[in-house]
Amino acid sequence: MTSQNDCDPSTQRPSSRRDFVTAVTVAAAASAAVSGSAQAQAGTNVRHSNPSGMSQPTGYSQLVEINGPHRLVFVAGQTGTDAGGKPAKGFRAQMMQAYANIRAALASVGGNMNDVVRLTTYITDIEQNADVYREVRAATFTDKSRLPASTLVQVVRLAEPAYLVEVDAIAILPPRA
Repeated sequence: MTSQNDCDPSTQRPSSRRDFVTAVTVAAAASAAVSGSAQAQAGTNVRHSNPSGMSQPTGYSQLVEINGPHRLVFVAGQTGTDAGGKPAKGFRAQMMQAYANIRAALASVGGNMNDVVRLTTYITDIEQNADVYREVRAATFTDKSRLPASTLVQVVRLAEPAYLVEVDAIAILPPRA
């Protein structure tokens, strides 16, 4: 026999790490929304930035940091381009550059790749590049006990035809002092 609580999604445990990270992110966002008026009186805890060493877009922020009991850091999708916007040659080089860009963004707020809890990667040819993607990701995230939740998606095209990969990341860091 099933009780009503067994069917209530709020009482069910997440079935995967991805579900857990998603649930934590949603709960944090909901908590921030509920306590938003109190935080607004005390000043904002959200900071948007475009760290040096990265391209300086005018239409979005490379990094959004939320400071509270912990800091949620959202890194915009990073392509395999250098700070001047020049794409690296080849998929492996673009993957490595995209991770270098994420590393630079996180370093600008005192973080590193071990703080990443969520990755979403978009590639233009999953059949040709999935193995290289997995190799570069494994070489970057070496602590197997702290692997980020990760999604790999094939897309028809990214923002520029020369882009072969784009990666966005969410990291959790200790609060700012």
